Amino acid sequence: MAARDKYHSAVRIALEKEQWNITDDPLRLEVAGTKFELDLGAEQLLAAERGEEKIAVEIKTFLSDSPLTDYHAALGQFLNYQLALEINDPTRRLYLAIPTRTYKGFFQREFTQISLERYQIKQIIYDPEKEVIVRWIS
Repeated sequence: MAARDKYHSAVRIALEKEQWNITDDPLRLEVAGTKFELDLGAEQLLAAERGEEKIAVEIKTFLSDSPLTDYHAALGQFLNYQLALEINDPTRRLYLAIPTRTYKGFFQREFTQISLERYQIKQIIYDPEKEVIVRWIS
């Protein structure tokens, strides 16, 4: 099993506070001979006309000295996981979980915003101390 990010449990608790049912911790996929472990799989029952919503969440802490290096690694993982989900579980939407401190700093840079839009990165902004979701960006 891959090492969990420092804020893994904070994001899990935050999702549970919003009535998400954690179905997989981690969410394991095997696609074309390659094994993947995404941090969390969750589902939530919504209004009857929408049915069941499923998500996968990749949690990142961005704690190194270089947020750009952390972002490169996170983006590469996210894109590979997104492809794996498209092949193996296309009903599940992938989100990148980002701590508020990083979102308010690095993720507000113009280049980062262009990149997020270009690659259609869905985001969950979380407060690791309060263990809550601050914002969903689809």
